[in-house]
Amino acid sequence: MVIKPHTRAMRKTLPMTAIEMRNRGWSQLDVLIVTGDAYVDHPSFGAAIIGRVLESKGYKVGIIAQPDWKNLDSFTVMGRPRLFVGVTSGNMDSMVNHYTSNNRLRSDDAYSPDGLPGKRPDRAVMKYTNNLQRAMKGLPIVLGGIEASLRRVTHYDFWSDRLKKSILLDSKASILVYGMGEKQVIEIANRLDSGKSLAGIPGTALAVHKDKYQAESSDIELPSHESLNSNPVEMLQLSKQLEANQNPWCGSRLIQRADSRIVVVEPPAAPLSTAEMDAVYDLEYTRQPHTSYKREIPALTMIKDSITVVRGCSGGCSFCAIGLHQGKFITSRSSTSIVREIKKITSISSFRGTISDLGGPTANMYGLGCDDPQQMENCRRPSCLYPSICKHFKTDHNSYIKLLSKAATVPKVKNVFISSGVRYDVALEDPNFMFRLTSKNISGHLRIAPEHTHDRILALMRKPNREVWERFAAEFKKNTEKSGRKQYIVPYIIAAFPGSTIGDMQAARSFLETQGAIPRQVQIFLPTPMTVATAMYFCGRSYPDGELLRIPKKVSDKQKQKDMILYGLHGLNNSDRKDTMNKYVNRRKGLSGKPSGH
Repeated sequence: MVIKPHTRAMRKTLPMTAIEMRNRGWSQLDVLIVTGDAYVDHPSFGAAIIGRVLESKGYKVGIIAQPDWKNLDSFTVMGRPRLFVGVTSGNMDSMVNHYTSNNRLRSDDAYSPDGLPGKRPDRAVMKYTNNLQRAMKGLPIVLGGIEASLRRVTHYDFWSDRLKKSILLDSKASILVYGMGEKQVIEIANRLDSGKSLAGIPGTALAVHKDKYQAESSDIELPSHESLNSNPVEMLQLSKQLEANQNPWCGSRLIQRADSRIVVVEPPAAPLSTAEMDAVYDLEYTRQPHTSYKREIPALTMIKDSITVVRGCSGGCSFCAIGLHQGKFITSRSSTSIVREIKKITSISSFRGTISDLGGPTANMYGLGCDDPQQMENCRRPSCLYPSICKHFKTDHNSYIKLLSKAATVPKVKNVFISSGVRYDVALEDPNFMFRLTSKNISGHLRIAPEHTHDRILALMRKPNREVWERFAAEFKKNTEKSGRKQYIVPYIIAAFPGSTIGDMQAARSFLETQGAIPRQVQIFLPTPMTVATAMYFCGRSYPDGELLRIPKKVSDKQKQKDMILYGLHGLNNSDRKDTMNKYVNRRKGLSGKPSGH
């Protein structure tokens, strides 16, 4: 995939209006992108990346951000594009964006101006696609982004508490892109431009009538939608087949039947090479919101001085969507490309000397990955790290240490911090990184995600056992004392995970108290589409052995598990519960301003 650099004249946001199109000398777009996020021309925003990549190939691209889905005219402000419309809910699934783990409406949206909610509909991909089909009949519609990616086959929908068909079938879109999408959208644009079929593109899914399905001997048939509805335990089989075929080099084509139609899921697209990833992030993004926005966009404020240096995550946690979207294979950018981006940030007048993050899905996977290409191309493990770190997985953090050091020497840079999550079992494998981390690259708090402390639940999560967490905490404390700094671990814990009981949470609370690491926040498990943990939640059985699990589904039960971790509460009436919570909050506020943790 060759991407041309922008010319200086291109360094402005993509058009959002007919006037902006005309100012570029365009009478028609080639590609229109409709997104549920505000348009920020920054490489942390998916619509901006896809738009810039297509532009680098010579296509005329426009963006409609957060259109009024109740008004068809809001979708036609730049007319009908020549090739296709790309549809995404934005950087987040619209349902996750709107609702809490207890299915209650959230009060803000970080991807909207001023954080205001209500700028995108529920199930944004469906709503946008339906409107576009009415406004631009016959035009190819390409689905992409996390919301579409995780709904490419039958999936459990937490918000309606039922199984839903592939979003391709319900939306009647032309094609679905899963994964990060740069290679796929270029191929789709090229094929549509030359009048070729869209079949067979890696990292995509198509829907066909059963009579038009051309079978291949290597195809793997997933349980049908009807079969899954009648036998929920088959969701575990579906999860196993999806994970076993996530390798782009040895994965098979998957098919799934639903009524008279078949969804054909091609093997994943190969991850970008380092050179390809450099090219994507070297494009001339303005790093600013579109000029039409007059109010702050909170998501940009959070990441404006952070840099994505790595893609993919090898962890394979059962509740995480990254493996099903970005994949488990690691791609790291070159330090040269990263330094170029740092220099762009330091040239902005608002820069105050701190690079807030050099990270990605997992920061310390930069420069890591499989050390044996042949093994990698034949690997079907869902995780490189669970139940133990694969012998072919590199754990030497030397490349990341060099990157952190190099970033710190860029003029105007005073601090380089790591604010993405750190995979602590991998960090433990490299004492040099542990010392570097604690002595230079923490802003006072290190976020790690043990997620639980009970080995039975950790196994269901595919997370390291508690002994690993204890070793990391001890090493962190030792290295912190050696560096003479005051800094603390901020653990992330999931409550109400499938199989978790109030007794498990009570034991976790007791353990965290002994460690001095009561978390500030606890997340109640949210069953997102297509993950293994969601399959366990739906069918009430464990993966992979199928044993019965106790599933906390009542809101009150979930809240009790959360409160047990935060406040040590169980069995209290509402009045006593409130008093006890206030005591804990006040006690923690009075700890000389120190956060909990090591």
